[in-house]
Amino acid sequence: MSKGVRSFARGAQLAVLGASSLALMGQSAWAQEGARDREDPITVTGVRGELESPRYTAPLLDTPQTITVISEEVIGQQNLLNLREILATSLPGVTFSAGEGGGGYGDGINLRGYSATDNIGIDGVRDTAQYTRTDPFNLEQVEVTSGANSVYSGVGAVGGSINLVSKRPRGVDAAALSAGIGTDNYARVTADVEQMLTPSVGGRLNVMMHSNDAPGRDVEEYGRWGIAPSVTFGFGSPTRVTLAAVHQEDDNIPEYGVPFALGPFNDGPLPGSDPSNYYGYSNVDRQEITTDMVTAIIEHDFSPTMSLRNLTRYAQIDQFLVVNPPQGTWCVDSGINPWTGAACPAEVAPGFYQPSGPRGTTRDTANQVLVNQTDLTMRFDTGGISHTMVAGLSVSQEDYERTNGNSLRDATGASPGTLPQMEIANPVTYYSGPVNYIATSAGDGEISNQAIYLFERAEIGPHWELNGGIRFERNEGSFRSGSIASPGAPIVWSPETGNEEDLLSYRLGIVYKPVESASIYFAYGNSETPSQSVADGACNETATSRTGANCNVDPEEAVSYELGGKWETFNRRLLLTAAIFRNERTNFRVNSGDATIPEQQLDGESRVDGLALGALGRITDRWSISANYTFLDSEVVQSISDIAIGGGAIDIDAGDPLPNTPEHAFSLWTTYDFGRLMIGYGANYQGDYTFGRASDGMLYYTDDYWVHRAMASYELSEHLDLQLNVNNLLDEEYFERIRNNSSNGWATPGPGRQAVVSINYQF
Repeated sequence: MSKGVRSFARGAQLAVLGASSLALMGQSAWAQEGARDREDPITVTGVRGELESPRYTAPLLDTPQTITVISEEVIGQQNLLNLREILATSLPGVTFSAGEGGGGYGDGINLRGYSATDNIGIDGVRDTAQYTRTDPFNLEQVEVTSGANSVYSGVGAVGGSINLVSKRPRGVDAAALSAGIGTDNYARVTADVEQMLTPSVGGRLNVMMHSNDAPGRDVEEYGRWGIAPSVTFGFGSPTRVTLAAVHQEDDNIPEYGVPFALGPFNDGPLPGSDPSNYYGYSNVDRQEITTDMVTAIIEHDFSPTMSLRNLTRYAQIDQFLVVNPPQGTWCVDSGINPWTGAACPAEVAPGFYQPSGPRGTTRDTANQVLVNQTDLTMRFDTGGISHTMVAGLSVSQEDYERTNGNSLRDATGASPGTLPQMEIANPVTYYSGPVNYIATSAGDGEISNQAIYLFERAEIGPHWELNGGIRFERNEGSFRSGSIASPGAPIVWSPETGNEEDLLSYRLGIVYKPVESASIYFAYGNSETPSQSVADGACNETATSRTGANCNVDPEEAVSYELGGKWETFNRRLLLTAAIFRNERTNFRVNSGDATIPEQQLDGESRVDGLALGALGRITDRWSISANYTFLDSEVVQSISDIAIGGGAIDIDAGDPLPNTPEHAFSLWTTYDFGRLMIGYGANYQGDYTFGRASDGMLYYTDDYWVHRAMASYELSEHLDLQLNVNNLLDEEYFERIRNNSSNGWATPGPGRQAVVSINYQF
């Protein structure tokens, strides 16, 4: 961690201790002003409110789809610090992959059995860069729409999409200041200040500084700071203009975890390894992220029944990454390779491993996105039917640049040769050789997308509604790769490959409302994923070919069926939801199996049948709850091409469950307010899941696990409170972000127990 971040951590810890002492000294004086009245009912964000995007034409109760809303209040109560934590604690059934891909190391998210890594948006605008989204300081809420929904978010979105809602001025005077310290060198300071500058102009400023070591780990650490100013002109008038910006800088040591083999010769982390061990080079590994985003939103009310919203955004995400994954030749104490069962080579002693493979891998990437979205909302009646209609168009341009190489090189670009062996039980994490980044390859890609869409909600009397949408989009992509022969040499570019597709997405839902506070619905929708849906990758070639042949492959398709119900009960303070669903990939790309046919074939098929239950809101004025349960019954229907089957090949994966898809998963967060004291308890259960067949052709499963957490908040005064959070209360040992293949693998231990004390001031 940089000296500046370390200095901040020490200073913040002293500042928080000083502030805590002053707060306790002044407690009796504050108490004389009277405690905050917590007995008034509080509307939990998302229970009866609207979702951020105008494309959702109905409130949450009447939207025919499973949508999970995670509010800023719930995020703050649990002291959740990144997108993975937010989703893991609130959305059962979500899993996380090792987070590697064409775009580099970052968030790898699986939702309802399918990847949602490319289906993350900010304020309804796609955020496709692959990086680690590390801080919620500027988030109002997180909205997760489950099921195929390209109609809402554009290309992809097979298992669902995730929308991060940014904070913007609300037209009030308010401020929230927070500072915290904790175990694992935790130090954090945030401020959220909002002020009306004139009767019609309001500003808001969010700032954050943070550092911590990864709980339970010896080396990995995180440091970052961010600032997010915004201003809105025209409060109280028909025309409102909001200008917002975000700048965040991260300086991290990335987490790859420990060697992990799941198969006939080993069942999890390797013998002798410890969850705290680090198998990279602490003085070399780094993840530096710079995020810049500028947004302009123009809203105009033509009348009480017609409004226009235009959003324009430019964003740039830069990431510089140096990694040394725990990959190489392994030999456990019994003298075998734990993946293959073969005897260890003579040059690797039992209990050691020989680092090799992508050691020192370095990637320097830049993603730029320019987008403009316009939505026209109209409300009108025809023949006793009330309509809410949204018509819109979106134009976006995404550009991607990268260079790849290695940092374990001397100035001439020469490799150090065979790296020193490491002891599995006690790895040496310091690299003593030369460190120079030598670029050897490059990539350059772009995606342009133009979309028009129409959404309609028709209320047919007091009991029936139709809710649907249609989206047509043109997606054009191109990519070229290049090689760099020697340090300082120019890039030699390969021929450019590209893809152009016209895509049609749709969704239709029927809603029956037996009473005003309840709805029963059925919905059907689809998604389409073109051959080139992200800038880094030339039309999804096979692993051995980058000829661009797959640019001619038609889009993959998926459909979603959902039957569900929603009910606002307990005086409409608590929203209960239930749904059964099927998410089905009707065709996905598989290798042809014929050397004379280079293109992949759209013969793959899989499905996930499931049940989702949820509760969000307040049971009483003092007792709130957010709970969700998901059951996922997944199946690979076909995983090889029709050509291969016709040639006599056997599809051994047919009938298997999908990788990274647990059958059972559960999440809970509940708080009870005793007056000055509020306590909270949370629990998460993740069922076991598999990764595909091991070397012996069998399926092996991860262990299931429970994780518990607790919170206590004490009100020192009307404006001041002290909060204690303990995450992983029982210090459960578990693993996530697991990568498992035939010769190597690793898994990231879940965060160990951590305690944090925060002091919060609001006025």
